Amino acid sequence: MKRKLFFLFFLPSLFSYLSVQADEGMWTLYNLPQAVYQQMQTEGFHLPYQDLYESKNAIKNAVVNFSGYCSGVVVSPDGLVFTNHHCGFESIRSHSTVEHDYMLNGFIAHSYQEELPNEHMFVSFMVEQKDITPQLEKDGFNLLSLKQQEHYLDSLENKMTKEVEAKDSTLRVEIKPYYEGNKYYLTTYRDFSDIRLVFAVPKSMGKFGGETDNWMWPRQTCDFSVFRIYANPKTNGPAKYSKDNVPYHPKNWIQVSLQGYKEGDFAMTMGYPGSTERYLSSYGIRQMRENNAARAQVRGIKQEIMIRHMRANEAVRIKYDSKFATSSNYWKNSIGMNKCIDSIGIISLKKQYEDRIRHWQDSTGYLKGKLDFDVMARLYQQRLNDRVALTYWSETFNRTNEFTTRAMRLSNGITVKGSKKKQYVDFKDNRDTWDEALDKEVLAALLKNYKEHVSKEYLPAFYRTISSKFGNDYTKFVNYLYDKSAIMKPGKKLYIKKRSYKKDPGVQYGLDLLETMADFQEKLYGAAADSIQEQEKYLCDAKLRMEEDLPHYSDANFTLRLSYGQVGGFTLNGANSGYYTTAESIVKKMEQGGKVIDYLAEPIMKQLMSAQDFGPYQDKTTGKMQLCFLTNNDITGGNSGSPIFDGNGRLIGLAFDGNWDSLSSDIYFDKKLARCIGVDIRYVLYLMDKWGHADRLLKEINPQ
Repeated sequence: MKRKLFFLFFLPSLFSYLSVQADEGMWTLYNLPQAVYQQMQTEGFHLPYQDLYESKNAIKNAVVNFSGYCSGVVVSPDGLVFTNHHCGFESIRSHSTVEHDYMLNGFIAHSYQEELPNEHMFVSFMVEQKDITPQLEKDGFNLLSLKQQEHYLDSLENKMTKEVEAKDSTLRVEIKPYYEGNKYYLTTYRDFSDIRLVFAVPKSMGKFGGETDNWMWPRQTCDFSVFRIYANPKTNGPAKYSKDNVPYHPKNWIQVSLQGYKEGDFAMTMGYPGSTERYLSSYGIRQMRENNAARAQVRGIKQEIMIRHMRANEAVRIKYDSKFATSSNYWKNSIGMNKCIDSIGIISLKKQYEDRIRHWQDSTGYLKGKLDFDVMARLYQQRLNDRVALTYWSETFNRTNEFTTRAMRLSNGITVKGSKKKQYVDFKDNRDTWDEALDKEVLAALLKNYKEHVSKEYLPAFYRTISSKFGNDYTKFVNYLYDKSAIMKPGKKLYIKKRSYKKDPGVQYGLDLLETMADFQEKLYGAAADSIQEQEKYLCDAKLRMEEDLPHYSDANFTLRLSYGQVGGFTLNGANSGYYTTAESIVKKMEQGGKVIDYLAEPIMKQLMSAQDFGPYQDKTTGKMQLCFLTNNDITGGNSGSPIFDGNGRLIGLAFDGNWDSLSSDIYFDKKLARCIGVDIRYVLYLMDKWGHADRLLKEINPQ
């Protein structure tokens, strides 16, 4: 049954993987190819085509972009949203104190009044999407330079935003490129900004396994959190936070299922995958591999310092838990991706496919004089060292410590206060978000590491000061910055027009960094970068034309996508992975908590997982309490919190991770090994019920 559709159309060759193959693809909904929908039906999808995108009860009307970095799903008529625990973790952290540590102990709102508001959090519903490429071509868009195209698109987006807002002020529009800039779609969204925390399990369960199990299988993490959308009480539309707002009544919400799944069952995800680069050339992948190595190296140093301080001090842990998790996730991702690039031989496979395109181009003349593989190779090689050095720069100085963040903001992004004659800047007291001892040690270590890994031309000017005045003692230099700069003194005013302003060591440090950043921009973002982008666009164009009889999906770009596949495990080195985990397996790991800190959990959790009867939450076929499960859905970062649907559009789980062998999926989808890891929705409901005693929420959700 699987993959027959693809073979009917075309004898596949290496890297013909952006075409219709069962269990692969991140498909846009408004123009989902009929061939793809028919394959979904073959595999067990039972809803009409229009119930994906067009109808009032379309599934897309219940799937949200969660705060610009995750996905979520509406599960009740009163605007309850399920997403991952790690997606809501910063909200949980922001409400936590040593006295009320919701990260460690969890949080339960027993009434609307107890639900906690979150500044800067939002959810977005996609209203509609359309292809505007014909309009752009009619306006001569393809005759413009890349910079002119950027200005044109910005202007067009602003114009269309005003037109949409004139009709409905709650809407916004966004224009994004698809297929490496060969197409452009206009998407309309409705954003809600009053989002409140409703329920969170303790970190021991929401992040069970921690870094030990991250990107690994088997998993037992109950990775979910619950929020609620609030709306204007008169219009049921978006509104800024107000105590007078009421729960939002959505167009559609998803039925939460107690029916479970079995191996081979249809599974579909819908969400907002952030970024993939599956059309990327072999030269681009080589550059990516070098960047990954640099990123992993720097983050490894930073994280060793962070975790040491966090384990020594509870207040520090609360401040840095979310920061560490974010950093560590992509540290491990970079390591795993490079391992897959090497073990699969992706660069070699890509070159073979590019040779095939080259031969096809020679025989057809398509894009002759435009797509040039030799030019592309030379352009990438010329900027490789600069690009890797920039990765070291970004990983060293971009939001890695409080001092550097403040120094950079002085010249870019801070609000200037006071009268014209007495303009000043200052920093509020935010010591509840960072720790001085940790911050100093990280900065000193990263400054030293940066110098050891880049050539002299990439060193900011302050490295001369470190050498001449501090004898290359980075700790002394950092202590000097903290002691002498006003930027680390809460409420201290720095008057911009005073001579002393630029003499402040923190100000000078920031200016030196910005000067180096300007050098990078000159080297990396000029004509050569435009030429590379143009070559990658032509390469994608050639592929689409060479395989024009086949549907193709575009790379992820944080717009709503559908992925379909089946429930099932994988075989690696002759061993079958299994496709679900059980309560017994988490109890075994909990018993290792004395040796593996990531397996520690509260006694009540072990007690709950050791139950003999799990009631309606245990699987009717296996008789087991199933915790997490595998599908071959095609996901990436941004899909965290994506609903996993069965063939009837019911919610059976939430996607929260991929397995180790899927880490190359951003550039190459290996259908034999790549798996989506989801938390079983019955596991979610079990903890809401037996640990949280959240009767009002369960009644609202009404699982069936």
